Amino acid sequence: MKAAFARAKLSDVSAERIDEYKEARLAEGVEPATINHDLRVLRRMMRLAERKRLIPRNPFLEVDFLKQGNLRMPHILTFEEEEKILAVAPPFLRVLVILILETGMRSHREALALMWEAINFANDSIRVRESKTRAGIRNVPLTARCKTELLRWRKMLGPEFSPFVFPNMRAPARPRNDIRHGWAKALQDAGLDYFWIYNLRHTFASRLSAAGVSDLFVAQMIGHSSPGILQRYAKAIDEYRRDAVRKLEEMRAEHAPSRHAPSTFINSENPL
Repeated sequence: MKAAFARAKLSDVSAERIDEYKEARLAEGVEPATINHDLRVLRRMMRLAERKRLIPRNPFLEVDFLKQGNLRMPHILTFEEEEKILAVAPPFLRVLVILILETGMRSHREALALMWEAINFANDSIRVRESKTRAGIRNVPLTARCKTELLRWRKMLGPEFSPFVFPNMRAPARPRNDIRHGWAKALQDAGLDYFWIYNLRHTFASRLSAAGVSDLFVAQMIGHSSPGILQRYAKAIDEYRRDAVRKLEEMRAEHAPSRHAPSTFINSENPL
């Protein structure tokens, strides 16, 4: 828990971030009982912060503890489910969903904290700097679709408005902190049962594996590889990154519906 929250400000500890922590720990094979114990410690801290008026509201009011003895399996999106979500998502959420699905970035610590200066459109890559581990600091290639969506979004809310790709609309100098309600509404409008947005990251990894990308490089793409391996094989890994993205795009092309209509994203007047 220290590694996940030690550097976080109290105002940054949102329900979304806590959910991401639960998912990450489950993915590491940690028992739900152990995770719940850590969450109770954090909940006591947040209750104290609320009593002292250091935060306006305890985020644990929106957090569910894990059911013990019954591990929650990751929800891997089908391409049909993805289309349903994108069809109803507001512009900012549409960009965020595509970003995570096609880069494997962590939803809160990496994607929501992303700054425009970290995106190299000329080189089709993102430099992930805000990560919970040293291995998580990495370069991530952009797919053609992800690049297109980011460029469209940049025309609406670019660096002139905020240094962050997903800014807090009331305080543009800060990133958007919590998307839980927007995500829940998008799932409801799409006619889907609720699942954590962190599962988009699982979907990215699953699709890479299905496309034939090796486990080693899937782990590297999502920031789980050993820093030592990255240093020894940096050149080869860079080539595998590009190959992985090509395979991901080929898989998407095979599943893309022929009747897919052009996005009306640009015409939206409300980026929220």
